[in-house]
Formats: sequence, structure tokens, C-alpha cells
Amino acid sequence: MHDGCAGSFENGKQVVDKVRQMGFSPQPMPMPLEIKCVECEETFEMENFEDKCPKCKMVYGVTPCHAFDPVNVKAAGIDY
Repeated sequence: MHDGCAGSFENGKQVVDKVRQMGFSPQPMPMPLEIKCVECEETFEMENFEDKCPKCKMVYGVTPCHAFDPVNVKAAGIDY
């Protein structure tokens, strides 16, 4: 069941799982976001709804409805 933009998530793994389930994981976002990695503090450009820090491989996800602001991007775990 799809709950549109009203869905809420407790952690980054849930966000990434939802993005994968919806098939958005490999798709490019409307605008890339600059992200500072929570693990290694490397700054990188997140281009897809699911992306990975190039330095430490921390996986990040954001739903299409919330892809306009880096504050909505959630970390799921290294190589999640």
C-alpha cells in the first residue's frame, strides 16, 4: 500500500527499503543534493534517491516527495 507523501519513517533503513520497494532507488533526483556523510564527514553530491558516500560507502535514501531538502535524507548503514 502506498501512503503518498504522508508516510513517516523511524530510521534510514526504512526510507531506503521504501525507495527500493517503489522502484525509485536507481532513479535520478530532480536536483542533486549536497550531503555531508554522518560516518566520515565527507561531502558528496547525492544524485539518486538512493546513493552512497564514495569514501566510506554509507548508504543514504530519500523519498521522491522529500527530495527537495537535504534534511530529509537519511543514512541507512554502510553498504546497506
